[in-house]
Amino acid sequence: MKVNVCKAVRGLGLGMLIAGLSVNALAQSSTASPAPTTVSTTPATVAAKPAVSASANSTISELQQLMQSQGVSELRTTYNGNYGASQLFKPDTRTYYVALFQQKNFWRVVKTMSETQAEQVYKSFVGQTEKLAEVDIRRIKLEAEKQYTEQLIAAQETRLNALQNDLVVQQQQEQNVSVQQDQARQQAQLLSSKQQAARSELQGLQSRIRTLEAQQTVLDSGNFGSAKTSKK
Repeated sequence: MKVNVCKAVRGLGLGMLIAGLSVNALAQSSTASPAPTTVSTTPATVAAKPAVSASANSTISELQQLMQSQGVSELRTTYNGNYGASQLFKPDTRTYYVALFQQKNFWRVVKTMSETQAEQVYKSFVGQTEKLAEVDIRRIKLEAEKQYTEQLIAAQETRLNALQNDLVVQQQQEQNVSVQQDQARQQAQLLSSKQQAARSELQGLQSRIRTLEAQQTVLDSGNFGSAKTSKK
């Protein structure tokens, strides 16, 4: 790998990695084997162990200092959940650093001058991040499903309350209509009775008027006959 290629990616990539990997990593990481070409076989569960203080003469502190002084270039980084793996290169000594980190904090660092070994370690670390992130990814998805379900429950509760309120209003309105119908029927019956009484009264009055008109006609006829007899 050519040095000028490494320098080309140093500015942007290394800056991003330095911003992410904090100094607190030294309090949360375990040191890798000091031999340059030795790959640590510590299982992934070491992440759950209590944090230990990193020695100033450790591969982790060495890489930390190189990153701060921009003495290494970030070749590539892979993230899986809260875990990540990075491969870095020190051009002047042609040395590779492969780091495994959790939540931006260094966890393991392997130093080697073998490109082949650096590739193998990087692939191994990437595989570890995939396995370690499974729980976090599942938790994130379950949390999202939980929140979505809670939103559906809230929406359904709102809908249920609306339907219950509608039903209460409907029942109250039906009761009001029923009462109004009963009152209307009672009023109709009363008006019908009064109408029948008024009609009977009208018929009586009309009958009396006809009787009186008939009597008046008879009287008028009698008076007219008497008048004619007197003229003769």
